[in-house]
Amino acid sequence: MFLKFVDVAVDKESEGDLVLSDMGEGMPFKAGTFDAVISISALQWLCNADKKYHHPPKRLFQFFTTLYACLCRGGKAVFQLYPENSQQLELITQQAMKAGFTGGLVVDFPNSTKAKKMFLCLFAGGQPQQLPKGLGTEGSNTSQNQVAYSDKRQNFKQLRGKNPKKSRDWILEKKERRRRQGKECRPDTKYTGRKRKAQF
Repeated sequence: MFLKFVDVAVDKESEGDLVLSDMGEGMPFKAGTFDAVISISALQWLCNADKKYHHPPKRLFQFFTTLYACLCRGGKAVFQLYPENSQQLELITQQAMKAGFTGGLVVDFPNSTKAKKMFLCLFAGGQPQQLPKGLGTEGSNTSQNQVAYSDKRQNFKQLRGKNPKKSRDWILEKKERRRRQGKECRPDTKYTGRKRKAQF
């Protein structure tokens, strides 16, 4: 599969050098080669044991130690990732910090299911740097250096046990949306969103 990506890059005559290697075996570059590194949706795959001899914590540590060496002092690395659960995220950040990186997690649109994106922002030595603020976090009360992450859903206290999809406000909003889209829906009445009795 990865060989196909390299073939496509060769066919398109992309600029620069191409390297095909396993991230879990380390980065094959000289010390201090890069000022910054960007990765999109690749890091979480090191948590999988695809072969019998793959051990995710060792592979992550090998990757992060060699990456730390490849970066110049004060260098930055940003990884967009989609961890399966909080344990996987903890394993990744733990191995990065063990390798000498500082930094942390930044989440864009943390309350959205579709637009939510996670970024692991790492700094290699140099002056202590502050994490960037995630998009869509205006008005949130989490500090800039911490992002709350949990694999549990929070209950909304203001709903007091009601399902948000069955509340009157939600139904009225949905009807209004459908009307704006030009779709047909029943008119609003005093019975809209009212719970039916158990017996008819």
